Order: sequence, then structure tokens, then C-alpha cells
Amino acid sequence: MLKTLQRIVEEVGSAASMSDALAILVANIRTALKVNVCSVYLVMPGSEHLVLMATEGLNATAVGKVRLSFEEGLVGLVAQRAEPVNLDDAPQHARYRYFPETGEQRYHAFLGVPIIHQRRVLGVLVVQKRARRGFGESAVAFLSTLAVQVAVAIRQAELSGEIQRLLRGELPTDLIIRGLGGSPGVAIGTARVVYAQADLEKVPDRSADDIEEEIAAFEHAVEDVREELAQIRQRMVRALPAEEQTLFDAYAMMLDSDHLIGGTVQRIEEGAWAPTALRDTVRKYARTFEEMDDAYLRERAADIRDLGRRILSQLLAQERGETPYRENTVLIGDDVSASQLAEVPPECLIGVVSARGSSSSHVAILARALGIPAVMGAENLPVGRLDGREVIVDGYGGRLFVQPGRQVRREFTRLAREERELARDLSGLASKPAITLDGVTLPIYVNSGLLADVEPALKSGAEGVGLYRTEFPYMVRDRFPSEEEQIPTYRQMLQAFHPRPVTLRTLDIGGDKPLAYFPVREDNPFLGWRGIRITLDHPELFLTQTRAMLRASDGLDNLRILFPMISNVAEVDEANELLTRARDELLEEGASIGVPQRGVMIEVPSAVYLAEALARRVDYLSVGTNDLVQYLLAVDRNNTRVASLYHPLHPAVLQALQQACEGAHRAGKPIYVCGEMAGDPAAVILLLGMGYDALSVSVAGLTRVKWVIRSFTRVRARALFEEALRLEDPLHVRELLDDALIEAGLGGLVRPGKR
Repeated sequence: MLKTLQRIVEEVGSAASMSDALAILVANIRTALKVNVCSVYLVMPGSEHLVLMATEGLNATAVGKVRLSFEEGLVGLVAQRAEPVNLDDAPQHARYRYFPETGEQRYHAFLGVPIIHQRRVLGVLVVQKRARRGFGESAVAFLSTLAVQVAVAIRQAELSGEIQRLLRGELPTDLIIRGLGGSPGVAIGTARVVYAQADLEKVPDRSADDIEEEIAAFEHAVEDVREELAQIRQRMVRALPAEEQTLFDAYAMMLDSDHLIGGTVQRIEEGAWAPTALRDTVRKYARTFEEMDDAYLRERAADIRDLGRRILSQLLAQERGETPYRENTVLIGDDVSASQLAEVPPECLIGVVSARGSSSSHVAILARALGIPAVMGAENLPVGRLDGREVIVDGYGGRLFVQPGRQVRREFTRLAREERELARDLSGLASKPAITLDGVTLPIYVNSGLLADVEPALKSGAEGVGLYRTEFPYMVRDRFPSEEEQIPTYRQMLQAFHPRPVTLRTLDIGGDKPLAYFPVREDNPFLGWRGIRITLDHPELFLTQTRAMLRASDGLDNLRILFPMISNVAEVDEANELLTRARDELLEEGASIGVPQRGVMIEVPSAVYLAEALARRVDYLSVGTNDLVQYLLAVDRNNTRVASLYHPLHPAVLQALQQACEGAHRAGKPIYVCGEMAGDPAAVILLLGMGYDALSVSVAGLTRVKWVIRSFTRVRARALFEEALRLEDPLHVRELLDDALIEAGLGGLVRPGKR
């Protein structure tokens, strides 16, 4: 049953349209459960009405005609209760309603289960039998499990179908795909899909520029795979008995098959890019085998997919040249990575949309650093259908508009113009200090991970670097960088901002920042081996990096070093000892290195309670709100299913921030915020009111934060913070602060819709 479930979900998910998906679904369920009828009813958008959308067993003419409310019939009862209904003799139930056009009077046993996605009932799956005997527990479990798994696939198929209808001019309205706002702003441009190149299912729809060239490339890839398989067989001659070697004969036959090769060539001739043509042909060919009765032949579907992946790898390995990025590119993918984002020329990139991730994932942080809008967690995103389409990215509302209409395009063009005008108006603040109306100075530093941030940061009036993420130089290599390789990067950053302080964070890998050449595979990586835990377990990494940092600071003396993921005082003591050792080694080698300021990141709940003890061991504390919020609220910030629970303005978060601030000040040490909260205009009011000593934000948000600070007194900010502490709902806290921004004349910083 498990294999059957997986197969049905895969087939539904790969369907080209909603009608195809539903037809596949009901046909497979009817066969798997050996029932007389299987039907699926879907809820009409924005209503509580169900429509029969597909059936196997009832009259086909009833599809699209049978409609009922949640108050009508047994199907309506399932949707209304949002739970299964299992009956021996359905016509005897008080809620039974007979639809003559269906021909269902012959059926008695009834089982209906709801299809629910993100708390919303999408539809109802129904199976029926002639016998007056209800369905067993195994059937109920199977159908319920399947309904849960196909909910996302149905939603994705629905969107794919809507996109195809858009392209045919059948939809008069704009298609909106919802996610989470990852980086504020709006962008109007052309979608460019990026994907994991080893995954055949992730290949996007793309047209062939040159059909003959695509066919030649495909045929060349097939020959390469044929040679590869011959070499593998040769190596396995002695290891495998003769009967097992026939596997390679089967592969060779498939490579000669007109279904696989001829079918792919035919799709290319119809205008498809070779990888797209291969993807579609493998899907069709594999499905044919999966529907066979013979178990041996059904297993051959896996061989076909393996061959498809091998051919795809050879196709993509050819020196064919990637299509250059156009101006106004919006990068779209299932799971866009920071490295994929960095590959796009900055002058071409205007937005990013990812089916996975949240506003606190690294690609969103990088998008904010680059000043481009981002939508994250659009998990129903039909990525393969979007390549080359005109799109609008709404980073405020977390929305993606596909093929926008004239009115929507006009509205977002106006909003983009207002954004540019606001940025231009605020540019005059770059040379002015961040001083409150009652004379309190609050330095604003910049968060960075790229040398390209230097010039924009200086132009925006950054008073130093509050957080330099040293992971990026590690992520773009295929091995750990040496001490000599790291020095130029750190030196450039320190020199560019001299004499202003530059905070270099020690290596913070693990969690959502893996290195391909240093894989850390764990069941729960965010609570596992990451940050300072890795570098203390590998002192050679810590010493190499800190030596490079210290050598880079020679003669500049503006270096600050920050330790991430600290959860106890012993880790700070050990890190301090290693840093002292690195400096002593350099002094013995004849270098003249000053003593850098040392800091601890407060991003683990235990560190909040230890703030005073930690502060006594270092020169300053820096709060990383991104991780602190997720740990306090037990919400994985990259998990779209719970991302709506990630609230930086949650009352528990505010109390933790207050406690950390008070602990640092009791020890007589300054405390900063370098997390994303420092760039949120509403949150800045609270941080000012709590008494934080400095903020570190992305380049794009620097002048906006300065505008907030220069528009409030600390006394007023303190009063708002105390009022916020009395509120129990983070949304109410947001409303309070948005109203305060508007009242202060800063409505331009409030998200559209609230202004």
C-alpha cells in the first residue's frame, strides 16, 4: 500500500493540469481499493459549495454539473465536519441526497474523506460499493492518508492548470501565488527558473532555441550514457553472476527503445528544450510500466527514471552555454540557494521567489542585503511552468503575480515608483547621525557577507560593520580556505571601514548553512552540531580563521570578533583561550597584533539567562534575533508549514530581549542587535525603548532605520515598549507600532495596505 500511495501522489503531482490530476487520482484509487465508484468533489474558491470534478463509476456526464453546499448531502457533511464519514447503507442516512444524473442509486456503502490543505477544506474524496457493508479500517486509513498527501499536489496541479489557461487567454484575472514576505519591495520582471540539475522532476518548461542543436545534444548524451553503462558492465563482469548482468542488457534495450529515444526527439521537434522533452517522455514511459499488472515489469519504471537521470546529467554536462541572464530577472526555484542568487549579475537581478524557506532563511537575508524583494515559502509554486513568464514580486504581502493584467501592473508600477522616491528622499540622511529627538545616539552598523556591500554601506552612512558573515567565502569553495586565502577578504573589509569597527563572526556553519565538502547530516540540525560547537571541536578551523582575522587587522586595530551559537560560559572560556593562543602564536612569529574586542552572540535561550555572566567574559554582546526567535517559539524559520507562527514581536521574544539587555548593562557592557529585527522599523522603536546600545542592519534598510531613530525620543519609545509588553498578541503589537510610525509621519515605512 505504501508503494501504491507514493505512486499515486507522484503521478498526481506531475500532472500537466488539474483535470489530468483528478482523472489519475480517481482511476488509481478505484483500482487500489477495488471499489465500484471513486469520485472527487472540489470546493469552489471563495465559497462553501462543492462540484463533482472527476469520477470513475458514476455517469461521466455528471462531472461539472453536480453541485451542492456544505449543508447538502453526505459529501457536504464530510466537508462540513472536516472528517471521514463511513456508512453501510448511504441512502438510509438523513443527509443522503440523490442526484439522478449520477446513476448512483445502485451503490450503498459510502466512504468520504476531506482533502484539507493549510486548515482549508479543498474537497472530498468518495468511494462507493454496491454491497451494504461499510469500508474496513484499512480502506479508511488508506483514503485518509492519501487525501493528506495529495492536498498539496492538487493545489499545485490547480495552479499549473491556471497558468496554462492564462497562457491560452482563458483566464481574465491575474494568477496570485501566496507565500511569505522575505524581503520588502516590489519588482516587475521575467521569471528565470533555477533547479537542482540532478533532479529530472525539477527541470522547468523551456522552449528550444535551435531544434536541430537540441536533438544533436540529446543524441550525444544518449551515446555517452551507452558508453558509461558498457564501462560499468565491464567492471562488474567478475563481481556479478551472468544472470545478474542481464540488467545491463535491459538498460541497453531501453536506450534503443523508440518510446524513450524517439518520444524525446518527437517532443523536441514539437519545440521543447531537450531536458524538458526528456522529462516528459520519462514520466510517460515510466507511468506505462507502473500501470502493468506484472510486478517485475512495474519495477522497470525505476530503471527508466534512472536512465533519464543519467541522460540528463550528460545533457547538462555538455558545453552548450547557459542562456545569459536578462535585465529584470526574477529568480524562481523550489529551494533557491544563496550561491544561486550570487551567480546572477547584480545589475540583472530584481527579485527572488522560493517555494521553500522563510523570511529568516539565508537567501532572504541576502535578498535584503541586496535590496531586492523576495517571496519565500510559496510551497504550491508550480516552478516548472514559470520560466520566461512575466511576474510581479510583492515582497511586502508575500505574493507572486503571474502574467499580471494591466490594472495590477499599473498599481505595482506606482508602488515601485514610490519606493524609489522614498529611497531617494532618505538618501539625504546618510551623512546625518542617528540621534533621537531627545539627544540619544544609537550607532547603526551594517550586516554584510559580501565585499560588494562595502561601497553601498559607506554611501548609506554605516558607522561600521556589526556583523560580517564569514560563511560565504567558505560556501563558494570546494574546500576549506587556507589562512592565506582568507586574509585578503578580511583585510579589504577592515581597510574599507577603517577606523570604524568591523565585526567578523567566526565560522557559523551547520543548520541551514551546510558546506558541500563538509556535510553534517543530522535529524535535527538546528539543535545539533553547528556554529561554535563545530569550530571548538575542530580547533584547527578556529585557529586558522582567527589567525587570518588577526593578521588582516595588523596596523588597523578596528577588528571585533564575534562567537556564534554560544549556550554556556565554558564555550566562551574555550573560545577566548583559543583566540589568545592564535594571537600569542603570531606575536612569537614577529607580528604586531593588538587585542581585538570580543563578543558573544545571544541567539540561544540559555544565553538570555546567562547574559550577565557572558558579558563579564567579553567586551560586548550581540543579539541574533533570527535564531533566538525560532528557538524561543520552537518554530523552524525555514519550515513554511509553521512559518506563520514565527513572530519576532511575540511577547515572549520581547521579554527575552529586555532580559538580555538588562543582563549586559548590569555587567557594564554594551549590547547590540544584529538580527533582522534591527531592520524592521516597527521593532526598532521597541529596541530603542529597551535601551539597546546599537543596531546592525542590511544596507538596504540602513537609512530607514536612521529615519525611525531621528523621529522618536527614547522616552516615547520606552512608553511604547511598556505598552507593547501589556499586549498578548504579536499582531496587536504590530498594529500598535505601525500606528506609532504613521503618527510620527513615517507612514512610508509601514507595509502597503496599512498606509
